[in-house]
Amino acid sequence: MVTTPQHDVRPKASVVRLTPEDAPDLARLERACFSHPWTEEQLAYGLRERVLHVFGLRESGSELVGYCSFYAVADEAEIVNIAVIPQLRRMGFGRTLLGAMLQNAAELCINRVFLEVRRSNAAAIGLYEAHGFARTGVRTRYYPDTNEDALVMTLEMPHAPSGQSGQPAWPRHGNQGRDDEKS
Repeated sequence: MVTTPQHDVRPKASVVRLTPEDAPDLARLERACFSHPWTEEQLAYGLRERVLHVFGLRESGSELVGYCSFYAVADEAEIVNIAVIPQLRRMGFGRTLLGAMLQNAAELCINRVFLEVRRSNAAAIGLYEAHGFARTGVRTRYYPDTNEDALVMTLEMPHAPSGQSGQPAWPRHGNQGRDDEKS
């Protein structure tokens, strides 16, 4: 379990790796955050079969208030979702989740991370750019509910200098970024 410093996240919260038993809580969070949520069954499958890497943010050790999920294939990762319950957005939770995800990606020797984000989601775009992501493409009319375009953003991962294997390659970020949801 990774515990976040108190100055990074208000109120106190912990980042934990989610398991199939967390699927009901994760599905509730999906429904609260997205117009086209994943089902509990889809989430349980992804967690059980280890198709998805999922980190959750638990407030005071109990309630799931946010999560970040990604696929890892060979040396690339795709961020699937970052979500925080609406009433706790813009408090640093998304930044904390993204940092945990990038730390894990570095430990998995991921070289490139990419994602899609709604063109209109300026806060999320700001969060990703603050973490070093660059705009690398557009998926026209990607979101079926609005036909909105998606920006493709990519991060080339930094790696530890030679001789420092075992050390995290991704630095922890302070107060960077602005939003808590990629939709």
